[in-house]
Amino acid sequence: MERGVKAAQAPGPILVGLSGIDLDADDVAHLRHPAVGGVVLFTRNFSCRDQLERLVARIRDLRDPRLLVCIDQEGGRVQRLRDGYTRLPPLAVLGKLLDEDRVKALDMAYRHGRVMATEMLASGIDLSFSPVLDLDRGSCVIGDRAFSRHPQAVGELGRCYLSGMHDAGMKTTGKHFPGHGSVLADSHVDDVVDSRSLAEIEGADLLPFSDLAGALDAMMIAHVVYPAVDSLPAGYSRIWLQDILRGKLAYQGVIFSDDLGMHAAKTVGGLQARTRLCLEAGCDLVLVCQPADVAHLLSELDDSPGDATQAVTRLYGRPTVDRDELVQVVQEGIREWGHWRQSLERLGEQFRGA
Repeated sequence: MERGVKAAQAPGPILVGLSGIDLDADDVAHLRHPAVGGVVLFTRNFSCRDQLERLVARIRDLRDPRLLVCIDQEGGRVQRLRDGYTRLPPLAVLGKLLDEDRVKALDMAYRHGRVMATEMLASGIDLSFSPVLDLDRGSCVIGDRAFSRHPQAVGELGRCYLSGMHDAGMKTTGKHFPGHGSVLADSHVDDVVDSRSLAEIEGADLLPFSDLAGALDAMMIAHVVYPAVDSLPAGYSRIWLQDILRGKLAYQGVIFSDDLGMHAAKTVGGLQARTRLCLEAGCDLVLVCQPADVAHLLSELDDSPGDATQAVTRLYGRPTVDRDELVQVVQEGIREWGHWRQSLERLGEQFRGA
């Protein structure tokens, strides 16, 4: 198929990572594979804003319906795009501020979500996997990515953050259900087991997800085993996804797996088995973020494991400010937008200097 000619095909349920700052022949082949429904961008895919927007335009032009374009732009240490974008503080800054000035903290949470989403949408990115709704209770991988150690604070700040994203035109993703923040190990590199009872989890880590279930458009599932509930990691567990999330919490949005290349995801077998088990358990979309993993998995799949059109299209960004309007706002020095960006960056500087 010639470049510039869109392939008409239903999106599959696999979101894939790319190798670099432009699409090579392998990337194009992967993105046209019927199992694929979108991409997840990383710092390795970014050199400057103009390059990023050309890359996203190429991705969007490959298929119809178009592929979903996603990223992690949380702020703090998990912010994939920096040069040319607002330097966002980690969410923990907002939790600290809540203790000092509740009204200001809630306002800043809204600004954080609104500015982040506006900038991503203006560059053609549909979705940032945000916000983190884990509790900061000792996890080495969560830490200051969380708003707070207190469930009520996470729920309050999270609700304002979601409002900011929605007002910008971006769908929301709460992560990492049912909570990754109370165990030390990092699921990227270790097996992670949370041995608490369901009642203990429900009384703490699960509370923000339960509180915000009706406002969230998507949830990402933790690669954590909770043996008091199921012997399988939550992303492979029908108990967590069907009985608790869909049933008890009455959640109706999209369910993402976390990256199936992570160490803690490997307990059930190879990539094809991981994908199948996630989908069978109730995930709508699964992430495979490393290019080598993408190549390996897609080489084993002749067709798509399912039609993900509904899940993909419901998460498309619908920006309330387009790229040209945002450029004009910046060029004209519109005070409110500049103040919001500066206030977030100053808040981050105060946190780093504390």
